[in-house]
Amino acid sequence: MANNLYTAADDQQEMTVIDEALLRQKQAFSQDPYLSAQTRINDLTKLKLAILEHQDKLVQALSKDFGCRSVDDSKMGDLLPTIMGINYSIKHIKKWMKPSKRHVGLLFQPAKAFVMYQPLGVVGIITPWNYPLFLSLGPLTTALSAGNRAMIKMSEFTPATNEVIKTLLRGIFSNDKVALINGGPDVAMHFTAQAFDHLIFTGSTRVGKIVMASAAKNLTPVTLELGGKSPTIIDDKVNIREAVSRFILGKTLNAGQTCVAPDYILCPSGRIDELKQAIDKQFTKMYPCVANNNDYGSMINETQLQRLSLWLSDAKAKGAIVTPLGNDSEQECIAVGKIPLTLVNNVNDDMILMQEEIFGPVLPIVSYEKLDDAIKYINDRPRPLALYLCSHDKTTQQTVLERTHTGGVCLNDAAMHVAQDDMPFGGIGPSGMGHYHGHEGFLTLSKAKSVFKKGKINTASNAFPPYGKLVHKFIYKFFLK
Repeated sequence: MANNLYTAADDQQEMTVIDEALLRQKQAFSQDPYLSAQTRINDLTKLKLAILEHQDKLVQALSKDFGCRSVDDSKMGDLLPTIMGINYSIKHIKKWMKPSKRHVGLLFQPAKAFVMYQPLGVVGIITPWNYPLFLSLGPLTTALSAGNRAMIKMSEFTPATNEVIKTLLRGIFSNDKVALINGGPDVAMHFTAQAFDHLIFTGSTRVGKIVMASAAKNLTPVTLELGGKSPTIIDDKVNIREAVSRFILGKTLNAGQTCVAPDYILCPSGRIDELKQAIDKQFTKMYPCVANNNDYGSMINETQLQRLSLWLSDAKAKGAIVTPLGNDSEQECIAVGKIPLTLVNNVNDDMILMQEEIFGPVLPIVSYEKLDDAIKYINDRPRPLALYLCSHDKTTQQTVLERTHTGGVCLNDAAMHVAQDDMPFGGIGPSGMGHYHGHEGFLTLSKAKSVFKKGKINTASNAFPPYGKLVHKFIYKFFLK
């Protein structure tokens, strides 16, 4: 499992790189502040081809950083959405860049009004460790689509992946267009303190508050992709086995180390045993063994492994029923840094795992009597990044959509809304703010500049002082109402 390999000297060097790269990027942007659509498309095409060329090295590096990470998890969770996002942006850039015509009121005619979308400048991107490719090059795709330059701070916990991405980027971009930064927490703090034109952070709510406070000193606008406890509601009428098939991949992909993974299940009280049996059966079918199975990933490092182990011990001590799934012993799994999908029921709010985002293969089950109770349970807690509902009843679907607040929703699926390029993705309140996917991302990283244009005829001169003329009376009579 990966550990921080960067020394204090390494960190100091990276801070110097930050200062120099930001200065160079700002200078380069001032010399070429509005890149053509074709230049942006060319940049994204080069990025796509470089990713495809390096995909085997990327997959190998990701597995090295995690200790064990499924090739398919890396392809589905990192490579595929990154490439799909690039393809989508390439297809739509010219349309997004077109000025948007706006209405001009009769009083101000003859004139034209439009909004042009101008690049912001230099975008800072802070990447977490769980999906280091998608969460670095995904935001980069949006930044380049909008005509910006970018600096990316990678996680210290994915050094092997960082080096492959750095080599990939150096082969196609100069440092004054795209710069990649390594290093530990001190480097990250130095990074957030820079006067970027926009800052994108993906990570925990706790760190998000620190990032936002640091960015505020420069009035740097931020997009925060945070997390939280994303619930899954099981309808009382839905087939349990089918419901499990809809959410289980979202929970087991990358061993649950996903910000939009189902964090806990809300299940009708009379169906909990049925749910547990169905999850057990499906999980064992997907992963006949865990410890020696390359399809099932490890926790990223010892810290994360110990965190979840302590939380499970805390839950047991407070009365929870803990059920590890699969055919391996706990010792076999721990030896290779793995935790099998573990069900926890009979939970309460005193347990740490019911207070914090789990971010791993532990799945609490909370019972409810009526749908209103499940909705109240969600609404009594901080607004989550995602909500999932397993129900084919249209009334139930509409009720949940209208009465809950969350960053995004999947009906009869889990986590896959993130991969829909034509939809915004982002949190609300403690789970984040803003969007950087697709068209909404382009708008986030562009300045929507209002332009009011008049030609040779200037009717406004008729309203010049001295006031009290007939034209003033006419204006007030017909427009001040």
